[in-house]
Amino acid sequence: MESAETIFTWGAPPLKFGLGASDEIGYDLKQYGVSRVLVITDPGVAASGVAHRIMDALRRYDIIAELFDGVHVEPTDDSMNKAIEYAAAQGPWGGYVAVGGGSSIDTAKAVNLLTTFPGELGDYLNAPIGRAQVPPGELKPLIAVPTTAGTGSESTAMCVLDVLSMRVKTGISHWRLRPTMAVVDPALTMSLPPEVTAAAGMDIVCHAAESFTAKPFSSYNRKQPEERVTYCGSNPVSDLWCERALILLAGAFRRAVSHGAEDEQARVDMMQAATFAGMGFGNAGVHIPHANAYPIAGQVKEFRPKGYPGDEPMVPHGMAVSLTAPEAFRFSFDAAPERHLRVASLLGPEVPEQSDPREQLPAVLTGLMRDIGIPNGIGAVGFSESDVPELVPGVMKQQRLLSTCPKTPTEDDIAGILTRSIENW
Repeated sequence: MESAETIFTWGAPPLKFGLGASDEIGYDLKQYGVSRVLVITDPGVAASGVAHRIMDALRRYDIIAELFDGVHVEPTDDSMNKAIEYAAAQGPWGGYVAVGGGSSIDTAKAVNLLTTFPGELGDYLNAPIGRAQVPPGELKPLIAVPTTAGTGSESTAMCVLDVLSMRVKTGISHWRLRPTMAVVDPALTMSLPPEVTAAAGMDIVCHAAESFTAKPFSSYNRKQPEERVTYCGSNPVSDLWCERALILLAGAFRRAVSHGAEDEQARVDMMQAATFAGMGFGNAGVHIPHANAYPIAGQVKEFRPKGYPGDEPMVPHGMAVSLTAPEAFRFSFDAAPERHLRVASLLGPEVPEQSDPREQLPAVLTGLMRDIGIPNGIGAVGFSESDVPELVPGVMKQQRLLSTCPKTPTEDDIAGILTRSIENW
């Protein structure tokens, strides 16, 4: 009989947080001995002037800063390869600065990896989609400057992308990908549209809820040192960050969506929640809602969300994650009822007690989603019951995530969760 795991791991980058923190980035990066950097962002952030202000802050410390503004919102293997090719052709670089949402930060992680150790994206993508190779050495300094409150990518050691040929989302996961430093300035989020605030914020909710309800680290078999992965299961340190994120969300999320342009404290609290949840899920892991989100986003048909670039269909990541969350937590409730109820009490302390305890967290989630304008289930973003058989294989490819669930789902379980998520209320 194998012995039970007694070890958990936890990691996060150095953090500078607060209004105006991005103004100090030149000083911060200079401490790493960097003289020439590539600033990586998307067209929208570039047009807002934020990336150019960051570049000015770098130049004040004699750092040569050049701009790549071709990041694709919800990045793909094609868009990441274009960024990698650009960086390789224009390099070498002493380091990188990612300015934007998770798309920019994740793209910068891939650029850093593939310019430091040239190869193919597929070499490092998670198995079974890729070959899951381990980065063979240290990467260049990467400072992450998030402009949305959602992904927590500034804290995590993974990047996520769509593999176009397979119509599925996957990622690269290794502690070497974690940014060298996170510079988190809530002032950069004040002008976010309410729709983006809502979708990105649901990613925070699900990061914290999934991580807190994840399979405990101590329930795994004992691993050898070389077998340890970034996601180790719920653990005492990640739990603390997730609980604090949920408390902040309960007080700030609705305010940030409805009055985000004026409510500075709501924006501060949302950015703290995003960073804290990133410190939680980036170590504990996420499970079914995130696994479901990958094919939902990858197989989108015609849905074009308000507040996002409208040139092509997309289901924003945080939105995609949330659409099956109520039903996913109904499924996993029996494996960790006290943890599901704890999440519900922190996120929705005002929600009346339900007669069936398994309904408490779904009631909290659906009430929040209605209030902030999240679509009512996967049917509202263009899927029907007839699409479920095509979605299920994409979910089952996410074994790294599904294995983190306290109750391991079968294909039939996933099909049922998706079917019952056509509408959530």
